[in-house]
Amino acid sequence: MQTITNDRPDTGISAIVARAETALVFLSGISLAVIMVVVVTDVTMRYVLRSPLGWSYDLIGTYLMVCVFFFALSDTLHQHGHISIDIFAHALPRRFTHASLALGYALSSALLAMIAWQAWYRTSAAFSANNLISATVPWPTWPSYFMLCLGSALITLRCALRTVAHAASCVTGREIANMPPPPNTGASDTEHGE
Repeated sequence: MQTITNDRPDTGISAIVARAETALVFLSGISLAVIMVVVVTDVTMRYVLRSPLGWSYDLIGTYLMVCVFFFALSDTLHQHGHISIDIFAHALPRRFTHASLALGYALSSALLAMIAWQAWYRTSAAFSANNLISATVPWPTWPSYFMLCLGSALITLRCALRTVAHAASCVTGREIANMPPPPNTGASDTEHGE
């Protein structure tokens, strides 16, 4: 059985999407760092000074966690970092694999496009109404909807690109779509497989 993997560089629209994914995953990492700083500060102030930050959990839950999750989705898909079950993938005919992936990515694109559209609708409604959360600090709600919209739109675009690449691979019989690397199943010399 032949395992074919591609590791071609991104070109065209995929390269533009990859740059946007890199920018968003950078912001996701910054948000994660800010979460850690805010939590450490809050815990320190709570137990050392007996004066916790009253706004920390609202900031983290309303903005930072949304940014961490939705801004990293598309880059994770691009890097083949999402969980996948590939026990029998190597035994399936390549055209069937590409056809199945094209169908799955097409359905995912449709679902994610609906999520992005609904998030845009909520962003504009919350912005127009100047909606605020009911908390110590009345944070506006539209930025979290906008982050959801942006992250969902980008992963929709990535899924659509994958749909086209897998459909083209199925039709032409050529390996146009980048496939995930094979699982690392080799024995390791270290105790924990590191």
